[in-house]
Amino acid sequence: MKLRNRRISEEEFLAMREEVLSSWPTGKEVDLDEAVEYLKKLPDHRNFAKKLYKARNLERVLIQPRAGVATEKEHIKLLRYLEKVGGADFLPTTIDSYTRQARYAEAEIGIRESVASGKSMLNGFPVVNHGVASCRRVAESLNVPLQARHGTPDGRLVAEIIHAAGWTSNEGGGISYNIPYAKSVPLEETIKYWQYCDRLVGYYEERGISINREPFGPLTGTLVPPSISNTVAIIESLLAAEQGVKNLTVGYGQLGNVIQDVAAVRALREQCNYYLKAYGYNDVYVSTVFHQWMGGFPKDETEAFGLISMGATTAALAGATKMITKTTHESIGIPTMRANAKGLKASKEVVMLLRGQKYATGIKLRKEIEQIKSEVDLIIDKIMELGNGDLAVGTVEAFKAGVIDIPFAPSVFNAGKILTARDVEGAVRILEFGNIPFSEEVKSFHFRRLKERADNEGRKVDFNMTIDDVYSISDMKSIIKTENDWWQNGNN
Repeated sequence: MKLRNRRISEEEFLAMREEVLSSWPTGKEVDLDEAVEYLKKLPDHRNFAKKLYKARNLERVLIQPRAGVATEKEHIKLLRYLEKVGGADFLPTTIDSYTRQARYAEAEIGIRESVASGKSMLNGFPVVNHGVASCRRVAESLNVPLQARHGTPDGRLVAEIIHAAGWTSNEGGGISYNIPYAKSVPLEETIKYWQYCDRLVGYYEERGISINREPFGPLTGTLVPPSISNTVAIIESLLAAEQGVKNLTVGYGQLGNVIQDVAAVRALREQCNYYLKAYGYNDVYVSTVFHQWMGGFPKDETEAFGLISMGATTAALAGATKMITKTTHESIGIPTMRANAKGLKASKEVVMLLRGQKYATGIKLRKEIEQIKSEVDLIIDKIMELGNGDLAVGTVEAFKAGVIDIPFAPSVFNAGKILTARDVEGAVRILEFGNIPFSEEVKSFHFRRLKERADNEGRKVDFNMTIDDVYSISDMKSIIKTENDWWQNGNN
């Protein structure tokens, strides 16, 4: 099938399903007609999309962690703990690395080794190996909606199994689950794979079942300018809407400057709604998700709690619908369920304290919003030009040309020419633009902001700023030492 941004016909879709479901034995467990009837009976409080609809009238951010272990029994135990003790509003299932790469035979070995050892030998829950019945038992053991989170370039079989099991949200997209995660998977292929995932959701929507889709906002999670991450979220939203998706959650990853982060979330919500309506998708509900810090975490637990609390504060002030939390164990490895619950509780306490409070729309915030929106418009205009009006084709061509360029992405299909660094206030700006189609006015704005920092620190505007900034949050002790040295040298 040639790549185009057009809805897959039902006949084509049903034919594709035969190949997808035959790729692993548990695919045979998926009965689409039975799944439709099962999902129709699902109570509203366990439907992700319906809970998000209701959230618009709630004056606080809803909370969701990351979590996943290898066996059904232990995974249920973990999720119940996060629901009851952590107070999660939504629950995830993080899927293991083998499943993400369709290495199901190795995931099967991991399950057996986990059972034998009594501890998870996988970094997530292998949904394909467990199949529909097991995944249903997981969902039915909980009182809140369940979402799959994974990083899978080809998420078709995953999507089939989780939705048939009653999981009413799926994270990912053809760009966001390829370029930041994979090295050599062609973008044209992953866009097709995720068109299928979205068409599956559209099929359910046509039968009266609401299912949420969530593009992965943070991308590489390392100094990604808001205009780049917001552009990708808008592209994936438009591609999803074409396939019939009606409930979208667009995401953004914390960068650290509160005004920039608040502006980015608000700009994303405004522009996503604008572009959906501009292209004729008038019946799509858009919510937002704020990801707490995705970069390197401080090793010190109190410093990590400070970073978590700052993320929760920013999410609340931005008016995000939902927030994905982190733990104080991020620098160590996979967190314990107790550490995970503590991160949830700390985040929930902050958003409860800030309930009803939003960042006031002042001149500085409005300017940052307009800056982000103007940059996104320039990129999307060029994408549509490259695709002769077809968004899917234009997206592939844009990556080839470096019109979209994601910092620090491993994919060979990403230009990798963009460099970013923080300005004097900690906001992320662009140091090297590569082929991103920005005007001289926009480029001058970024250079001026970086030059202010360079002058303030007595240094050059160069790559060394980028290096320093990649480690600036995780290496808090070096920052404290620098400040102490500054005071001891008699500065005031």
